[in-house]
Amino acid sequence: MPTQHLDQTVYYAHSGALEDLSDGQTLFDHLSEVSEIARQNAQWFGAEELAMYAGLLHDLGKYCPEFLRRLQGGKIRVDHATAGAKIANERWQQMGKLLAYCIAGHHAGLANGIDEGQQRSTLDERLKLKFGEDIPHLDPVWQQEIKLPTHLTPPALKLHKIWPGFQLAFFTRMIFSCLIDADRRDTNNYYRRLEGKGNAESNYPPLSALRERFNTKLEKIQQNLATQPPKSINQLRQRILDHSRKQAQLPPGLFSLTVPTGGGKTYTSMAFALDHAIAHQLRRIIYVIPFTSIIEQNAKVFREAFGDDLAYAITEHHSAFDDTKLPNNDARDTLKRAMESWDAPVIVTTAVQFFESLFADRPSQCRKLHNIAGSVIILDEAQTLPLKLLRPIMAAIDELALNYRCSVVLCTATQPALKKAEGFINGFENVREISPDPLALFTELERVTVKNIGEQTDEQLLTHLQEKEQVLVIVNNRRHARSLYDSMKKLKLEGATHLTTLMCAKHRSQILEKVREDLLNGNPCRLVSTSLIEAGVDVDFPCVLRAEAGLDSIAQAAGRCNREGKREPKDSEVLIFQSPDWRAPPELEQLAGNMREVMRNHNGNLLSPGALTSYFNAVYWSKGDELDKKKILEAHNNHCRKLSFPFQNIARDFRMIETRLKPVIIAFDDNATKLLQDLEYTENVGGIARQLQVYLVQIPEYAFKELLKVGAIESIQPEKFGDQFWRLIDSDLYDKKEAGLSWDNPYFIQSENGVW
Repeated sequence: MPTQHLDQTVYYAHSGALEDLSDGQTLFDHLSEVSEIARQNAQWFGAEELAMYAGLLHDLGKYCPEFLRRLQGGKIRVDHATAGAKIANERWQQMGKLLAYCIAGHHAGLANGIDEGQQRSTLDERLKLKFGEDIPHLDPVWQQEIKLPTHLTPPALKLHKIWPGFQLAFFTRMIFSCLIDADRRDTNNYYRRLEGKGNAESNYPPLSALRERFNTKLEKIQQNLATQPPKSINQLRQRILDHSRKQAQLPPGLFSLTVPTGGGKTYTSMAFALDHAIAHQLRRIIYVIPFTSIIEQNAKVFREAFGDDLAYAITEHHSAFDDTKLPNNDARDTLKRAMESWDAPVIVTTAVQFFESLFADRPSQCRKLHNIAGSVIILDEAQTLPLKLLRPIMAAIDELALNYRCSVVLCTATQPALKKAEGFINGFENVREISPDPLALFTELERVTVKNIGEQTDEQLLTHLQEKEQVLVIVNNRRHARSLYDSMKKLKLEGATHLTTLMCAKHRSQILEKVREDLLNGNPCRLVSTSLIEAGVDVDFPCVLRAEAGLDSIAQAAGRCNREGKREPKDSEVLIFQSPDWRAPPELEQLAGNMREVMRNHNGNLLSPGALTSYFNAVYWSKGDELDKKKILEAHNNHCRKLSFPFQNIARDFRMIETRLKPVIIAFDDNATKLLQDLEYTENVGGIARQLQVYLVQIPEYAFKELLKVGAIESIQPEKFGDQFWRLIDSDLYDKKEAGLSWDNPYFIQSENGVW
């Protein structure tokens, strides 16, 4: 640790309220604190020494008179990040260069090694800057206060024989995360102390307390099973749960939880995660969900299980609100603390947020990465991982299990064939299945009959809707769903209902509540939806019609038919159809072709694990190199020898959703209206932002611009929040009863033609 020499000029990291800096934070204190916090952050993956010296050197450039003058009000710009990067690189060669990325980028973000990035100098350019010419000379006092070793110990990584470059870049992001979090925490604590407050501390309950509550919830469910017949679906769920919990003692690593739809995988996966984390002294559970449309639903299940007094142990975080767009003020800091750190015992997030963070370059996205180490990660609906990024995602999953003390559970009814033993080249190895005999489970839970009924015009689909009083039709885009719904309304069909992501989550929840009530009471219920209903939505129709898609989508749709097993399979039909009136986009058409191939060649149940394995093998074979479409893993390896990783380019290319969506807040009910009013005056921005998530509609950027052009939306307090919160002010554009957000602008209509 550094030693401060009091007979020298005192340099400061941050200024306080007084002009003479007597209440400022000394640079010595800041570097010492950041170094120690960074060291602690890196303990979970054995990189304490490297993180510690990243902390000691990150603000080295503040050891100069120029920065002192800046703190005293001088209007000068001082590059204070390059100096420490240069010293690290010159002193420690390879390890030093990895630290140099972190130090040089601790404000702007990780740079490319050699190729020019967008509005960011390369690391090599930064390292060529000269003291006294390009950046200020350092006062030699720094060498008295900070003692550096001659050598640094390389990380004890278990090396991957195929992607060593990826591993080193991944490790660099983890050190970067330790540094960013330490710097932000110490700076925040200093300013809190100036205000007479204590340090910001997290005081969460232990996982053991959460498991105790969870067990209480499960015991109540079990008591209700005593009166049910031995072969009921609830009894089967209990058997799956009991068997899976026994597997929690297995060593950490990769797992699969293959449970047919309706088999209770949400409770089972959380119970396994709690048991496994406690058994192996892991520190948190990260539940990764594919879509924002169901994040609230799953978080609610866990909150109810843990109880109101422990619900604060759950942090929800997805990409609906981007805190990087907030101005650098108290509002931003509050939201950043709530969403950036991921230090809660249970994190519920989206696959977009989780995986894009692992390949990110920005400080705000990377800050939480070190807190992923030592976690049980549940990947819900693992089959939905985007094909164009599948290999980089698999490399990240492998690396978390190999070097960062994580256990990863691939959790789904339609398990993708990602194992080496299943024919996936360089696929996962040693994946332990935690459910009891998936093949037998699928046989026991066989509840539907799948048929292909060929082409069906919209007129023919309407005939099905007229003939069946309770029926679900799932189509491949929102325009088609809306068109069928409007036709049902013209025909005055009872129970005509419509679901779309152009409704806010609160609106969809209300519709689904009415749907469940009508189904239970035998009332007419004719629902037309997009694929959003397939993502873990608990409904039970006697008949489902599904537009052609991938076999995994067909299987998920089948999970909405006879879900509770109260009807015979022959009386519960899943009818697959082609729609000549609405062409599927090329990507979906290819998956539908793979599904048809399996349907032609596979003997037995189309929804069996064997059929799904055949389907996924066909998909992966046909995709080939496109499973890493942007060649992200190759970009890592190509720059491995000189450690010139293109961090900024990789972050740009790793986009799970090509069309960026913009959130618009809908004043759907009185609570939403109150939250919008509170947002303008409260300091608790993070809490309100999370509550507002159920009132968001996500729309493509070009449709957003059209709404803005016609004055249909407005920004909420841009002087305070920047370009962060937008609300719909033209209430005529949102149908609160039936359709959600809708208007006839051609640009908006164009945005509806994709798959949602």
